[in-house]
Amino acid sequence: MPTLLIECARCLATQDDAGTELRGASVWVRDGWIEAVLPEGTDLTLYRQQADERIDASNHVVVPGLINTHHHMVQSLTRAVPGGQNAELFTWLQSLYPIWAGLTPDMVTTSHQVAMAELLLSGCTTSSDHHYIYPNGTRLEDSIAAAHSIGMRFVATRGAMTVGESQGGLPPDRVVEREEEVLRDMQRLVETWHDPQAGAMLQIGLAPCSPFSVGESLMIESARLARSLGVRLHTHLAENDHDVAYTREKFQCTPTEYAERLGWVGDDVWHAHCVRIDEAGIGLFARTRTGVAHCPCSNMRLGSGILPLRRLIDAGAPVGLGVDGSASNDGAHLLGEARQAMLLARVSKGLEPFGCDHGPAQMTPHDALRLATRGGAQVLGRSHDLGRIQAGYCADLALFRLDTVAMAGGAVHDPVGALLLCASANADHTVVHGRRVVRDGHLTTLDVGPLVERHNRHAVALARGD
Repeated sequence: MPTLLIECARCLATQDDAGTELRGASVWVRDGWIEAVLPEGTDLTLYRQQADERIDASNHVVVPGLINTHHHMVQSLTRAVPGGQNAELFTWLQSLYPIWAGLTPDMVTTSHQVAMAELLLSGCTTSSDHHYIYPNGTRLEDSIAAAHSIGMRFVATRGAMTVGESQGGLPPDRVVEREEEVLRDMQRLVETWHDPQAGAMLQIGLAPCSPFSVGESLMIESARLARSLGVRLHTHLAENDHDVAYTREKFQCTPTEYAERLGWVGDDVWHAHCVRIDEAGIGLFARTRTGVAHCPCSNMRLGSGILPLRRLIDAGAPVGLGVDGSASNDGAHLLGEARQAMLLARVSKGLEPFGCDHGPAQMTPHDALRLATRGGAQVLGRSHDLGRIQAGYCADLALFRLDTVAMAGGAVHDPVGALLLCASANADHTVVHGRRVVRDGHLTTLDVGPLVERHNRHAVALARGD
């Protein structure tokens, strides 16, 4: 059984219930699991002798691996595409749907490898992905192959669009699927790939795309299917004013009322964005433990609005972070996303759908790190094995250097605070299930140079329609 010793961390942010931060502590890992957190002063002689690998963390802050709860990884192929740079959500989607219709299996795998590499380099060890367009023989397996090759813990959600323009939906008819085929493939994927066990490296979720791209029947039937198979549900909800207006006109209710009507609330459900959630919706999500993936950079990039983050947290709704699509962010740096969530929560007065307090105390650096770790674990249903540095939890860890120019003067006062307040750094080491997939700031599982070259060739070909 492989063993790893992370020695004498300058600061170890355990993310336990008390928010304990340890100085000089070490972490002993065996076979992918944290076996012990060793306090400062522990004699490490025997551990050093038994360790297959050791990391000197004396100049690092060590945090649980960050967790990304919403992404569209395939969109890394269409970052900064001119037609969508300055558009709001619906116009942006309509400019990109025709491009995505040209996706091929290798484009999907390559784009996911790039997106996962970016996440791992930022200290993110677990990511979900919402893939909802399947042209030209593409399958969810193309995404799964990327996770297997790069070593990321992955929640692959089988999205779908079934209502095209001719039926009053947003996507072109040529990229929508038939409902019965979608449900059949959802069941196949869960039965083939989903691992329900603690420590799972791959899980499957069911994720019809949005109220404006699928019908009520698919939402209802996918919820029934998910619960019969024991997997989670995910979709977009209340992303901007146009999204809310569509739901009111089409279904004569608010987005959260629509979700409740369809059976899409509960602790096995998480919704992306929820920027325009109202007070009643916040209460509903808190009572039912329905999760929210907060995507601050994408919401600002598309001008969608600001999530009432503090109100949701205080009400008791589960909230995690998501980088969202690489064509609406246009990056995937989860530590940077946590910093942005913190800053945005401090300036939200007058910009939310109802009055909220604001100011620096509304979101501290330590609050933001909690969103990126334990918050994400809760939203993905993994509070039992992810999000903490604690014996019995998966050995998913991110180590950030404290002796850099960007951290100078900050790390000496509060290493965790500096991690969120100073410039967002890449991880020096990223460990997934005990395996070091980023070493000294470099990915160990794939050769990044050829990957980027292949990705860029695909990006050009896709935009040209080749």
